[in-house]
Amino acid sequence: MDRKTPRKRTMVLIAAAVAIAAIVGGTAVYSAGASGEVDWPGHGNGPDETGYSPLAQIDTNNVARLGLAWSLDLPGEVTLEATPIEVGGTLYFTGSNADVYAVDAHSGHLRWKHDAEVWKNHPEKLQAIFPINRGCAYADGRIFSATTDGRLQALDAHSGKLLWSAQTLDPASPENITGAPRVFDGKVIIGQGGADFGKRGYVTAYDQATGHQAWRFYVAPGSPEQNQGDPAMERAAATWRGEWWKTGTGGGPWDSITFDPELDRVYVGTGNAAPYDPKLRQEGDNLYTASIVALDAKTGKYLWHYQVNPGDSWDFDSTQQITLATLTVDGKPCRVLMQAPKNGFFYVIDRDSGKLLSAGKLGKVTWADRIDLATGRPVEVPGARYESGEAVLWPSMSGMHSWMSMAFSPRTGLVYLPVMQLGMRYTRLPGTYTGTDGKPFYGGPGDGKGTLLAWDPVAQEPRWRVEHDLIWNGGVLATGGNLVFQGAADGWFSAYDAATGAPLWRFNAGLGIISQPISYRLEGTQYVALLVGYGSPNRENIPTMNPGWKFDAQPRRLLVFKLGGTAKLPATAPPSHAVAALDDPKLVLDPARVKAGQALYAYCSVCHGGDVVSSGTAPDLRESGIAFDPQSLYQVVHDGPLVRRGMPPFSQLTRDQVNLIYTYIRDRARAAKAAGAR
Repeated sequence: MDRKTPRKRTMVLIAAAVAIAAIVGGTAVYSAGASGEVDWPGHGNGPDETGYSPLAQIDTNNVARLGLAWSLDLPGEVTLEATPIEVGGTLYFTGSNADVYAVDAHSGHLRWKHDAEVWKNHPEKLQAIFPINRGCAYADGRIFSATTDGRLQALDAHSGKLLWSAQTLDPASPENITGAPRVFDGKVIIGQGGADFGKRGYVTAYDQATGHQAWRFYVAPGSPEQNQGDPAMERAAATWRGEWWKTGTGGGPWDSITFDPELDRVYVGTGNAAPYDPKLRQEGDNLYTASIVALDAKTGKYLWHYQVNPGDSWDFDSTQQITLATLTVDGKPCRVLMQAPKNGFFYVIDRDSGKLLSAGKLGKVTWADRIDLATGRPVEVPGARYESGEAVLWPSMSGMHSWMSMAFSPRTGLVYLPVMQLGMRYTRLPGTYTGTDGKPFYGGPGDGKGTLLAWDPVAQEPRWRVEHDLIWNGGVLATGGNLVFQGAADGWFSAYDAATGAPLWRFNAGLGIISQPISYRLEGTQYVALLVGYGSPNRENIPTMNPGWKFDAQPRRLLVFKLGGTAKLPATAPPSHAVAALDDPKLVLDPARVKAGQALYAYCSVCHGGDVVSSGTAPDLRESGIAFDPQSLYQVVHDGPLVRRGMPPFSQLTRDQVNLIYTYIRDRARAAKAAGAR
């Protein structure tokens, strides 16, 4: 752990840290009154998306007495990325496949569960993303959630009854939804993923009561005919070359959307440009990809944008959390937004004008020297766009900061965020759509590991850090008790002193953690709640992204803590990297067919992991009896009998193609068995 003694703050939060109970645009905002209930009503708590609770009953002096109040097992769940919300004594959250749960926040009793039936509605969309969902939203007695296949749904918060459903995506496209909706001014808004396929991204706002579309904003331009008369799209089109509307644009806003009640605006974080290789896009800034875009909340009209990565060439999304605050900048109060996107810089932006105020490196960043404050553009290093055919750069496509939530404490003035250090070797691949092949790269101390970082957004410097051995760790909660909570991939849930980073408490959750904790108060008692369900998109078989949690070996759970809690978790299987690989020594493997199967295995690696090494998101196919028999494998892959359990059908694959995949799996299983024997 590296800590610095806190110096006198140069930053103050102008808005009061202790707020009264309020309603902003129909959306509940946390209160910190002397008594009564204190909710966590939105994804990042209030509309400002700070991930901060003003509650201080649990503090640095007594957090050692924190114990488990109750737990709830969640059978059938796998990867739990959602941040729960709590309103009026009920916890609401989504599971791996967008099922919605309502749980008594005091006792842990399951009140209702809504089955999203993703397996029934366009299950082919599951081919592009492993089952994940980041949460739901609450407003005026309704719960809003979005499904992988693109349905935005409104449920009665009391009963779970479906009130309406709107299809937000083209059912025939590979686009999907993993993010949580946001609510404001009688509307609910959602984006989508699909930039990696070149699909034109957009956000859509719907009427909360009826589900009717209120407005839609596209992130990238369409054809000249579609853009005509739209100043925002005409301006964007001038930054693209060739026939972009035919070759693909990208920009899908798959996660962060923040509502600003002070200015009645919505800020949208947008995805990468596509294809990755800028040569295939014939250069250009490619607006409004890899940007933050400010929209009028009533109409969806463009107001301003700040582009984090003009002409993005590295999958450096700007879809990460956007946090609002009022800071003292140059001696004056300034309404700002803060973001730590994938590219490794931390940005502070004037949210009235969109002007960049400051940007600092969070860690090992080599693709650019700095961000020019005069132009707002990065000063890229020579060769960063792999002009010569190859470049090794930090951070990787996974980002220095990904979707895991950060927290901002008005008490300390610091931002607390999970960061990652990993390099990437970019190699140009002519003749392919993406144009690049990115491989993880380890080039020094700290590579492949994660850190909980306390960051001063005014001084743009670190204040303290806690190092983790693994890279893919959970989101962060900050509280008025001067505490910071984070769960990690190794299964430990910890509390730290928010001022110094000193470790004060930890709890073994029995499974890795990637979601964000929350805190609420009921009947005078402060609780801390957390979903436990590790999963990672380990397509490149990054060792430190695989803690050894086996698929379905540990129960997925909701854990709730309070001072003096005495509940215990039953013992569960520890992490293990041992592989009980199956092999038929009589089976002869043709190297040419193994190589062909390796290419086709890309369909499988989304869930089952690179090199057929599972990180727990799906079964390890080297151990699978189904994958041991070619006929059984074909039936599962082609026909989809396990679709209810999250395994989609791949009807586009022929029997011989599945047999090639089978050959590659058998090769990897044989290698694992031989390694185990040695």
